[in-house]
Amino acid sequence: MDKQKDQLSIEAARLYYQMEYSQQEIAEELAISRPTVSRLLKHAKEKDFVQITIRNPFTGAEILSEQLKEKFDLKEVIVAQTTSENYPLIVDEISKAAARYIDQHVKSGDIIGISWGTTLYEVAKKITPQIIDNIQVVQLKGSMTHSQVDNYAHEALSLFAQRFQAEGLPLPLPVIFDKREVKEMVEQDRHIQRLVSLGEKANMAIFTVGTVRDEALLFRLGYLDEEEKNQIQQTAVGDICSRFFDVQGKIVHDAVNQRTIGIELDELKKKETSLLVAGGKHKVQAIKGALSGNYANVLVTDYQTAEQLLK
Repeated sequence: MDKQKDQLSIEAARLYYQMEYSQQEIAEELAISRPTVSRLLKHAKEKDFVQITIRNPFTGAEILSEQLKEKFDLKEVIVAQTTSENYPLIVDEISKAAARYIDQHVKSGDIIGISWGTTLYEVAKKITPQIIDNIQVVQLKGSMTHSQVDNYAHEALSLFAQRFQAEGLPLPLPVIFDKREVKEMVEQDRHIQRLVSLGEKANMAIFTVGTVRDEALLFRLGYLDEEEKNQIQQTAVGDICSRFFDVQGKIVHDAVNQRTIGIELDELKKKETSLLVAGGKHKVQAIKGALSGNYANVLVTDYQTAEQLLK
């Protein structure tokens, strides 16, 4: 009986501490009650099956923040207080930190330019609703896709606008056109010119970085063929607003860039606040390239990514 209890407590501890299951999820997984899970976790600690070491990142986070500010000449760096490698948890923490920053810095008359994707959607959900006069929110790049994969463009824009009781202005076009000539013709439309110009006028830009892994969102949205994807993967480390760059932050694959509609990356350097929200070990090189290109002056990231950026 004791052996069975020990084994069950070890399995409960593995799910709780390593797999980051909730106690309710463990109860369902092991077909036991939630109070039993709590007792098993307590038993695992009492039997020394689990040894908990507290690593306090708070002081370290401040040091990392200052070091990153100096290394990349940033106005501000916020290192979210998580040491987890679980990417959804990282996104949750960095989006909370970014939302707090936005809450504190948005002011009357601001034009807020946003990109799209899961991270921006999570940021939007966590912003505190406020009544601030004369706010506009505009998409910094086209938002239409050729696939059923969700880019959260509409949801992020709608939530940002709702949070500030502001006007939300979409850019209802494919972000990457099939032909450069079509993109250039569309850009001549005065309504499109107004939206792109508004993105350029935005004093606050909020964006993340994409990777060039096969599963990257931009690759799954149907804009690029396989040959283009392979060419990009050979030279790029990531993208901002669907514009691909290398580890030095220089634009790569000019043919694709000329078919891309939205803000030019050099425009981000001119912003009062150019806020990059990104984390996770798979994004380290993309973040490094973005910072090397001076496309952000404020960074929100997680503890382990901050450490990697300094190596």
